[in-house]
Amino acid sequence: MVALDLSRDLGFDSADLGSISAIWFAAFALSQFPVGFLLDRHGPRRTMGGLMLVAVIGAALMAMAQSLADCLIGMALIGIGCSPVLMSSLFVFGRFYPPERFAMMAAWMIGLGSLGSLISASPLAWSIMTFGWRTSLAITAFLTALSVIFCVIVLRDPPRDAAAGQQSGLWQGITRILTIRALWPLMPITFFSYACVVATRSLWITPFFRDIFHYDLTELGHVAFLMSAAMVVGALVYGPLERVLQSPRLPALWSGFLTAAFFLALGFYGPRHALLALVLLCCIGAVGLSYGILMTHAKLFFPPDLLGRGVSLLNFLFIAGAGVVQYASGQIIQRATSAGLDPETLYARLFYC
Repeated sequence: MVALDLSRDLGFDSADLGSISAIWFAAFALSQFPVGFLLDRHGPRRTMGGLMLVAVIGAALMAMAQSLADCLIGMALIGIGCSPVLMSSLFVFGRFYPPERFAMMAAWMIGLGSLGSLISASPLAWSIMTFGWRTSLAITAFLTALSVIFCVIVLRDPPRDAAAGQQSGLWQGITRILTIRALWPLMPITFFSYACVVATRSLWITPFFRDIFHYDLTELGHVAFLMSAAMVVGALVYGPLERVLQSPRLPALWSGFLTAAFFLALGFYGPRHALLALVLLCCIGAVGLSYGILMTHAKLFFPPDLLGRGVSLLNFLFIAGAGVVQYASGQIIQRATSAGLDPETLYARLFYC
């Protein structure tokens, strides 16, 4: 939502914005390996409480940023600080609750976590218009600090597995997981399934409606809000759907096929009709967030003493894919703009890719 403000105030182009967004995903993804080890060794309370302080520093730096380097460092720190949040939740679910409840709880956690996308839409747009983007980011830093305090006070570590963090170190554990052949087909699906959806929502939905349909900031906030709401609903539906079908495989496969079909339709019809584009984006958000289903399927193959490193490895693939797509899409937009393509053709090619 602050992409337009960064372009205006700091002179960033599409490639710069893509890099800023991508570095968050890169930092988040690379942090998954130590996060998994720390969860297995020390539990979620200290892991999450300590690393979230890094996110507070990053958000404060973003609020004061004067250059591309400031933004890159700030976003990297935010990515590191956010890296243990979802994994700690999945770790707790895996240790405290029976396996048949994992998909439902993961879906609800992802759905609730996606509410942050709602806050980053219309409410954030209102805050930016009222207080400015710097003050809005400073408020975000303050709220994150409150979350750290809440986490340390309320969160309790689950019982530890006797072998956790002792039989193997960080990379030895990752190597053991990578030798599990049942996980191999899931890895490329995991890498690409989430990437295009989150890149569209976090980076390109607002420029798309601004450049083609000339929406103002309030309208852009509403559009982003609706896609985020669809993502929340979709994430919440996957848990019950998995229990009804008694298998995560079919929902995961259909999610991929339908998401690809909706992106093709968006590239062909979206630049011509604003309402149809919005409907297609909501469909993409609703069916494309298959994170919980894929994680549930993969968890079946993780040894108990490697649960933290296992879920973190899968999360690395999710987020690394998103970072690669964020960066690549920024380069596509920048080169297409330099080539003089009109916005309709430019965004159509982006969605086709």
